[in-house]
Amino acid sequence: MARLVLTDASPLVGLARVDGVEWLRRLFGRVEMTAAVYEELAAAGRPEPAVAQALAIGWLVSRRGEGSGPARPPHLGPGEWSTLVAARRHRGPVLVLMDDRLARREARAQGLTVAGTAAVVGMAQARGLIPSARDVFEAL
Repeated sequence: MARLVLTDASPLVGLARVDGVEWLRRLFGRVEMTAAVYEELAAAGRPEPAVAQALAIGWLVSRRGEGSGPARPPHLGPGEWSTLVAARRHRGPVLVLMDDRLARREARAQGLTVAGTAAVVGMAQARGLIPSARDVFEAL
């Protein structure tokens, strides 16, 4: 069974800053986000052009109809919480991409595999997609 990759807004925003959104496709194939994450991106006058292009092409997918989940803890935003709820509902392997420290802690407490933007940059370097992770980190 293929692993589901769910992303929060922060990795998309960070990777867009360094022209790295495409790395997600090259690393994972298909990446999904919840409707709440898409709303966060759109509310800020985004999504970034690279994110909009990925959505249009179809390898980045905004999930609809997630429904409501348990009450959101006050230390998590709607996008983070909806991502965790969607990950828990999935019946198979899941990788959650998010950067917020408290959200990552919550994901791990729920038994989810989580990685942040820095891990994606490291994977991109390991796969030969970029020559230097250091240069990317400096640009972030």
